[in-house]
Amino acid sequence: MFSALLLATAAPVLFNDFDNAGSWKAAASDGVKSHVESVEGTDGQALKLDYDFGDVSGYAYLTRKLPIDWPDNYEMRLKVRGQGGVNDLQIKFTDASGENVWWTQRLNFRPSQEWQEITIRPRDMSFAWGPTADKTLRHTQNMEITLVRGRDGGSGFIEIDGLSFMKLDPPQPLPAPDASDMAVLDNDPATAWHGHGGKSLSVDFGGRKELGGVVLDWAKGHFAKAYTIEASDDGKDWKVLRRVTQGDGGNDPVPLPETRTRFLRITLDPSVKDARLVNLIIKPLSWGETPNAMVEDLAKTAPKGIYPRGFTEQSYWTLTGSDGGKIAALIGEDGAIEPDKGSFSVEPFVRVDGRTFNWADVRSTPSLEDGYLPIPHVTWTADDWSLDTMAFATAGDKPQLLSRWRLTNNGTTKRHFRLVLAVRPFQVNPPAQFLSQQGGVSEISQLHWDGKQLAVTTPSPIAGDAAKQRSLHPLVTPDHVGMRSFDQGALGDPASAPDATSLNDPAKLGSATLTWDVTLAPGAHMDVPMAFAQGGSAAITESAFEPALEAARVSWKAKLNTVSLKVPPQKQALANTLRTALAHILISRNGAQLKPGTRSYNRSWIRDGAMMSDSLLRLGVTQPAIDFANWYSTKLFKNGKVPCCVDYRGADPVPENDSDGEYIHLITQIYRFTGDKDWLASEWPNINAVRKHMDGLRLSERTPKNQSPDRLMLYGLMPPSISHEGYSEKIQYSLWDDFWTLAGYKSAAYAAQILDRPETKAIEAERDQFTDDLKAAINASAKYWKIDYIPGATSLGDFDATSTTMAFDPAGIAPELDQTLLRNTFVKQWNRVMSRPGSTDWDDYTPYELRNVSAMVRLGWPQQANALLDFYMKDRRPKAWNQWAEVVGRDPREIRFIGDMPHAWVESDFIRAALDMFAYVRFSDEALVIGGGMTPEWLSGDGVSMKGLHTRYGSLDITMKAQGRHLTATLDGSATPPGGFVLHWPLPEVPTCLLINGSKMQPVSSEISLKTTGKPIHIATCD
Repeated sequence: MFSALLLATAAPVLFNDFDNAGSWKAAASDGVKSHVESVEGTDGQALKLDYDFGDVSGYAYLTRKLPIDWPDNYEMRLKVRGQGGVNDLQIKFTDASGENVWWTQRLNFRPSQEWQEITIRPRDMSFAWGPTADKTLRHTQNMEITLVRGRDGGSGFIEIDGLSFMKLDPPQPLPAPDASDMAVLDNDPATAWHGHGGKSLSVDFGGRKELGGVVLDWAKGHFAKAYTIEASDDGKDWKVLRRVTQGDGGNDPVPLPETRTRFLRITLDPSVKDARLVNLIIKPLSWGETPNAMVEDLAKTAPKGIYPRGFTEQSYWTLTGSDGGKIAALIGEDGAIEPDKGSFSVEPFVRVDGRTFNWADVRSTPSLEDGYLPIPHVTWTADDWSLDTMAFATAGDKPQLLSRWRLTNNGTTKRHFRLVLAVRPFQVNPPAQFLSQQGGVSEISQLHWDGKQLAVTTPSPIAGDAAKQRSLHPLVTPDHVGMRSFDQGALGDPASAPDATSLNDPAKLGSATLTWDVTLAPGAHMDVPMAFAQGGSAAITESAFEPALEAARVSWKAKLNTVSLKVPPQKQALANTLRTALAHILISRNGAQLKPGTRSYNRSWIRDGAMMSDSLLRLGVTQPAIDFANWYSTKLFKNGKVPCCVDYRGADPVPENDSDGEYIHLITQIYRFTGDKDWLASEWPNINAVRKHMDGLRLSERTPKNQSPDRLMLYGLMPPSISHEGYSEKIQYSLWDDFWTLAGYKSAAYAAQILDRPETKAIEAERDQFTDDLKAAINASAKYWKIDYIPGATSLGDFDATSTTMAFDPAGIAPELDQTLLRNTFVKQWNRVMSRPGSTDWDDYTPYELRNVSAMVRLGWPQQANALLDFYMKDRRPKAWNQWAEVVGRDPREIRFIGDMPHAWVESDFIRAALDMFAYVRFSDEALVIGGGMTPEWLSGDGVSMKGLHTRYGSLDITMKAQGRHLTATLDGSATPPGGFVLHWPLPEVPTCLLINGSKMQPVSSEISLKTTGKPIHIATCD
């Protein structure tokens, strides 16, 4: 209503004086309290939002209708003050549909008692989410001011006043937004600017300009060690932007974030005698926005290997740590170690014959101890020497991260070597990674060497909070310790530094080097072991290192071999990856919390946890699943709603309508594998409350409105949500939700039967009604959208076979669906995946697709299942580390967000797919199907042997071996499935005669029912 007036003037206009609190509505998410009222402001009334986050995550907000036509350039201002802890402040604008959202965020916002003015310019606003293809901010209808629970949560208030808006003239960037840099000088040494102590170089831009920093290019041997950079709008009053006191010549990059000025002045320190500036490069605003932006620019022109690989191309890494996640370190494919989340890294360099070798000068080979233990190595190989870097966490209740560098002379003559370990302000987690942890630069403000340990101080990103200190403890004393500040070229010369024992870097980008000199005879090696600690001292000695390594190996072998698996050599990679995947799940968790990763995802999802728990239970690792269920049970909302995820802030209120079914499935699945009826009974109140909440949701869509011909595909389903990641722009009626809901109903009915609950018949009726509605909606959707497959969402008619896999397990509804639609879905998926190697019409995919292997096993397509599994195995990166990230790119070196690596939820998908190849539950008759994914390749040589596989019916041992058309197999263990065992014949021809424990039978199909009771069951083809 004010927009036309606002755009007609360039003067600031009061947009809303907040005198009328009634025009604003206060609201909050589940479990959060909010209240709005008018209070005294700067001139008249202000708006006050009281909030109380309680013990949940969530948000409190104010909203009102406020139409705005946005010009190309503008400045919006508002004043804020308040009381409370550190949380996130969001200012949002939505269009008339309410589906498209633009926002600006102030993360880690701590309100002050005095008014703070917030300025919003075009570069501060970004498109948040929504289905629109045109994300340009042109017109919005509503405004929202939101406080999102951050680090502190708690209760408090914020007051808002003085919202104003001003249309500005078009911006005048330098020389264009994020375009080429502007050179002030001509880059000619002959005409370089000469200066001495006290002399200044001034630049007049002819108008107020925006810049992000400068790069000073000094003539060789003629540089200013100390100088001051100032800014002024009138050439009279100057503001100091930066003081450099330890410049080292060459190119001096100097970030000047958020600088707006007409004049820029560089004044040399009185100590400078003869400085010659060849060029002064003015960098655009984006260059100084973050340390990552600056370093990415510097890395483009630096020699390869000076900066970590992740700043110029996609890099890969893996995880090492302890069961339970107390230690969760990363090691990169080039040998750098990140000891803790968001910490610095330790990067190796080797100096030989006057040359310094870095990661770009050698061949790097990753590996794991014994091929599967989470004790990773990176081996550098040069012509006649090698360096092996490894890291692991010690076993026990108080784990500690240890690492070792082994430098070996592989030549034929005695050689002198220098090993350099550089402590650098970079994570192994690269800058393209974000979400809960931004990768790339990790600031180092202070360094101190006391003769035994190096203390590294990282400042807090939240103003006023204490810095964090970590320490390195070399178990062999270095020959030299050096330190270098950012102004001394710390980033550009990582392999050397002047001797020093302390450093305080105002730029917070300091580094240190620890060096060891050694002369090695041919074949000899030098070991440099090291311990890491969160402050304090590392209680380990050099002599204790090897015993600690062996203890870790023994401990992990015991944890990862609960199921014994022997396979032919050509399948060994799969067996190794199965064990490593289990290790990654155990390391990625945070105590009781099962998490998909340790960097990008600092939260625990019921979705991920339920599916990871299925994998753990089948491998006989039950306690982590029980611990997760017990912990998550304390996070339910009072109305029975299951939070989609939980983090340090509490339960998340975002509705994701798969959550209820996943929770009920998790609880009953644990009972199926443990038989603990008392525990199930203790969880019944939660199961029933969640079931009721789930039932209310699906009944909300079972309305006359949805019985119209064009809405039958919605009738009786769960309401639309974003639980399917592809629907984050606009909520949809996702069948992923519905398959999990059906699993929840079936599990609730099962639990009620076991506990002899009076609600049993009611739950069974709800289950059956929902089953009928689900099948009808799928058929209606296929007809409406004119498709010949099962859609991902009935409201879209889209294709997503990975979502449809849930119809097999856990929903168990696949046999009841239209079989033509079902088969077409997975034929389409098969063709889609297998065409990728020869096509360029795709950029990336998510390895959640591994679930399709299980679907094809259940469809009776073992050849396709194996080919699909082989395809995904080839996309492990690196293959020797037995892992997948959340995203796999077609071009392995194209930089992209790839999620956590390894991604524990993806690896749980792999575990289930791999185990399904050997045995799975057929829900229609509760039979155990054996060998559904076996082919002659699996059964060659000594064949396969799997012992100790856990099922809901007991443990199972399987051995299978084939020679030609002859097969021998044995089933043993405690498993007694109600539907018996069914052998899926793994050879091309079904035999005419089989011996089952010596008795002859004549198979009539490839599905061979084994009706015999008791075990072992011996199977062999007749001669």
